[in-house]
Amino acid sequence: MEIMETIKQQVEGAPVVLYMKGTPQFPMCGFSARVVQILNEVGAEYNAYNVLEQPELRANLPKYANWPTFPQLYIKGELVGGCDITIAMFENGELETMVKQALAS
Repeated sequence: MEIMETIKQQVEGAPVVLYMKGTPQFPMCGFSARVVQILNEVGAEYNAYNVLEQPELRANLPKYANWPTFPQLYIKGELVGGCDITIAMFENGELETMVKQALAS
């Protein structure tokens, strides 16, 4: 299967998807760790993919989303953004609402 199709299936395969450096249990960068912490605080169930263990995924995901950095958070198949956007949405309450709506549908 082509990598772009794999990414599409992953992004659409769960209500909340996080592409990160490391794993939720062992994040390998501060930005990924912060997004994991936020997702845990809002009670999100999510699929996480470690881009450090999947070079093809790491190389192609920025092209798929037109977003150059990691982590990348997707909700209901749509890119939310990286760490800064996730923090801002968490602080204003928008992220928790989006996550709850995504998990309820």
